[in-house]
Amino acid sequence: MLIGDFEITLIRHSVYWWDGGAMFGVVPKTLWSRMMPADDLNRVEMGFNCYLIRTGEQTILIETGLGDKRDARARERMRVPAVTEPLASLIDPDSVDIVVNSHLHWDHCSGNTVMRNGRAEPAFPRARYIASRREWEHAHERLIRDGVSYLDENYDPLVELGQMTLVDGDFEVVPGVWMRHAPGHNRDMMVVTAESRGQTFCFLSDLVPTAAHVRPSWVTAFDLYPLQTIETKLDWLAKAADQNWICGFGHDPAVDFARITRDAKTQFAALNAFSP
Repeated sequence: MLIGDFEITLIRHSVYWWDGGAMFGVVPKTLWSRMMPADDLNRVEMGFNCYLIRTGEQTILIETGLGDKRDARARERMRVPAVTEPLASLIDPDSVDIVVNSHLHWDHCSGNTVMRNGRAEPAFPRARYIASRREWEHAHERLIRDGVSYLDENYDPLVELGQMTLVDGDFEVVPGVWMRHAPGHNRDMMVVTAESRGQTFCFLSDLVPTAAHVRPSWVTAFDLYPLQTIETKLDWLAKAADQNWICGFGHDPAVDFARITRDAKTQFAALNAFSP
């Protein structure tokens, strides 16, 4: 997808299957299953979606996927292969200048590092990694509600090496590319926007994990602050619809890029940007 002078590429690191009830919270299965059918264990297909932004001067990777740290039991639970190649094996790791983590849940940043001889080392050796400072601090609190979502080996070795920059609030990564605070899923999650020549791409991360979640009230059971998620979604989806943005989702297994439109019944809808 071309956004002005920027080239945006989806890299779907892998697909996996996750509990449908967890993905749709209080929404009845009779509604969400029309859009995302479940298997016999009530799991729906999801994707580990990462996006590569080439500005002409910098190559920026948003998210790093599944990684190589989940054990066989976890992989079986998700229906992913026993061995999945790290994201760094799918693209030249030396070509990446910057890695952006929208937040530090394992399903978004486990490819930040790779295990070598029992140690977690940078998967992208030349890259500067960027994440929210408050999100990194929250990760170390290990709260009962979401502590299982964090694996320190995905980010602490990078901080210790001075390779990860921890930022406070909204942050301009390079000219035209911003990380912006979008709370709800957790306190300090970021969405990422890339703007060039009046066009905008927006990676919505887990604010809108799939195209089905563009309905403002359809929030996941994982969201720490679901009412805030709804407010934040209304704000960002209105901008996307009114300004004709191209959007990417954190976990949709099929929709690579979408345009958000207003809908009289559901408030918003996601249209595949490649459809005629």
